[in-house]
Amino acid sequence: MATSGDYTPTSGRVERATAVTDANGNVTFNWLVGTFSVAPVVTVGIQGAVGFRSHTITANSATATTINVLGAPVVSLLGIQILAASIPAPGVTVHVHATAP
Repeated sequence: MATSGDYTPTSGRVERATAVTDANGNVTFNWLVGTFSVAPVVTVGIQGAVGFRSHTITANSATATTINVLGAPVVSLLGIQILAASIPAPGVTVHVHATAP
C-alpha cells in the first residue's frame, strides 16, 4: 500500500455468514468445499446480548470454523458492579467474515 493515501484493495474471496449459538454457546460455520485451500482468517462480531460476552475460535480449518461464546451477567455487590462467572451463551447471534490468508 502506498503512503500517498491510495488504497489497493485485497484480492480474493471474502465469505460472510451469520448464525446463532446452540445451548452450549457453540456455533459452526461450514465453508463450501473449495472455498478455502487453508484455514481462513476469520473476524468475529457478536450482536446484541445483555451483559458481558466473549468469544473464542475453538476450531478453524479450510472446511469449517467453530466459535464458542461465553456470557457473564453483571452483578452489583455493595454498590460495585462485578462480572459473575462466565457460562455458555445460547441464542447469541454471531457474524463472521472469512478470507484466505
